[in-house]
Amino acid sequence: MQILLAAIVVVPLVGAVAALLPAPPGLKGKSPEQAVLRHGVTVTGAVLALSVALAAGFDHDHPARMQATTDISWIPALGIRIHLGVDGVSLPLLVLTALLTFLCALYSYHRMPAGPSPKAFVALILVLESGTLATFAVLDLMLFFLAFEMVLIPMYFLIARWGGESRERAAWRFILYTLLGSVVMLLGLLLIGIKGGTFDMVALATDNGSSLSHTTQLIAVLAIGVGLAVKAPMWPLHSWLPDAHTAAPTVGSVLLAGVLLKMGTYGFVRIVLPITPDGAHTFAPYLAAFAAVGIVYGSLVCLALARSGAKGDLKRLIAYSSVGHMGFVLLGIATLTPTGVNGALFANIAHGLITGLLFFLVGAIKDRYGTSDLDSLSGATGAALYGRAPRLGGLLAFGAVASLGLPGLAGFWGEMLAMFASFRPADGLSRPAFLTFMALAGLGTLLTAAYLLVVVRRVCMGGDGDGDGVTPATAPSGPGPFADVRSYEFAAWTPLVVLTVLAGLWPAALLGLTDPAVQQLLAGGK
Repeated sequence: MQILLAAIVVVPLVGAVAALLPAPPGLKGKSPEQAVLRHGVTVTGAVLALSVALAAGFDHDHPARMQATTDISWIPALGIRIHLGVDGVSLPLLVLTALLTFLCALYSYHRMPAGPSPKAFVALILVLESGTLATFAVLDLMLFFLAFEMVLIPMYFLIARWGGESRERAAWRFILYTLLGSVVMLLGLLLIGIKGGTFDMVALATDNGSSLSHTTQLIAVLAIGVGLAVKAPMWPLHSWLPDAHTAAPTVGSVLLAGVLLKMGTYGFVRIVLPITPDGAHTFAPYLAAFAAVGIVYGSLVCLALARSGAKGDLKRLIAYSSVGHMGFVLLGIATLTPTGVNGALFANIAHGLITGLLFFLVGAIKDRYGTSDLDSLSGATGAALYGRAPRLGGLLAFGAVASLGLPGLAGFWGEMLAMFASFRPADGLSRPAFLTFMALAGLGTLLTAAYLLVVVRRVCMGGDGDGDGVTPATAPSGPGPFADVRSYEFAAWTPLVVLTVLAGLWPAALLGLTDPAVQQLLAGGK
């Protein structure tokens, strides 16, 4: 188990180096470009297999206990150790990361985004995977920071070199926002390590803030929270996200929404709640307030983008929807209750599956139609997916109803548990305030249903949203051929659809993993 976890983190790095080397003569296939893309599929597939093996070997009877641990001294003078381990909180995120990266590599093998050499593209994807997996596996504050930062440069280049229109501006905005937030977070992590006498996250969680004064905890939570909130993304620190998603290539958007956003919320659960409980309790109402505003704000912006004549971009709309959905995650965390935190962790996984699928679908629509502008995709000469590509239209409708939280699909449970926890937050938190936040979240669910149904009507039925009654049978064809779901798309998207249904029908499979670990974290590691 130790070797498995270490290999999961290291193999993508080794694969990234190998991707930059010349392909052996017997493995070149039709061209060196095809060889390196096949290399990406092979390495990410191996990491996924290792992750599944780790999940199979995980002791599900004791998910609160750190397993597959490695603890080696790295920088003795600073007390920094190479400390790895997984529990019920981090294991689902590891598997999700490995799955989404493999599906992105598989998709790119058949649909490589336009840009420079595939060698650099595959190497950056693998470095990004390694950094993300390390973030969920390390148990040392300094290693967490290094892994947290490791993903920024690959994502910057993926946006800047393989992105679409305004990609350089979006990439610079992404890197500046996240780097500035990370600098502030580093100060908070150093403060905890110096005052607590160790950078070991397990030891600090077990100590439960007893060696940190109230003032130290307040300063640490404020500093760390800013860095995590930028990555989450929490309103009003979210403004880098829509540009990054709109400009990023399809696989970049999938990884950004499906995996990178989870690093921020994971940091709140792994670091802030157990290590600085007094500071978390003080700032919880403010976190909940920002989360509730973000839920309503993201939904209202999406509703504005979805209306006819707004020149809304479908990728941008889904990006703003992430602000609302991640607001539910932050709201669940802010309740400081096992119900809320479990709901947040469930919503993390559900958002990764559903939004990853939606970005895949939007990328496919843009490839076929040449644009993701909603006004172009609807109207008399729009996409009309139900008539022209019924499987693609059906999948888009499925992704939309899953995203709006239809009972029986994965999106329902996280949002429901977050609102349920807001009805009765932790002791010492203002119940009237959290009831208000719950009401705002409920309003957000209604607005979410409204804009997603408008999107489905306009894109799938070909109507322009003004009640003209255009139907799939009467909507004329748009420019160029419009293929339905291809075989490689079916292979890349099917796991996301299946897991979305399974998680919705059998939530206990995930909640059974997270709940004991959450109970222990909130109790101070005891």
